[in-house]
Amino acid sequence: MDRLSEVFSALADPTRRAILARLAQGEATVNQLAEPFPISLQAVSKHLKVLERAGLISRGKEAQWRPCRLDADPLREVAVWVAGYERFWEQRYDQLGEYLRQLQKEER
Repeated sequence: MDRLSEVFSALADPTRRAILARLAQGEATVNQLAEPFPISLQAVSKHLKVLERAGLISRGKEAQWRPCRLDADPLREVAVWVAGYERFWEQRYDQLGEYLRQLQKEER
């Protein structure tokens, strides 16, 4: 699987997106990351492995703790990919705007 596909696959899960949002605020341990979720620590660890494999997080080593931290570089690749469709959506909005202007003229 290519890197962009791994990142999209990792982002497809709402729990993983919530974990990334939490890590955007700063480093956290697995226990801290697991607190808001009604799932086991083992399940959170599996989500972290998916995020780590996609390159979205890294784990440090501090004594017995391995805090997780966000690595946002792969998200830049997603942003670049999405931006490629920006022109498509701008054209659609322009067409919608023109259609609405025509409707307003017809109502007068």
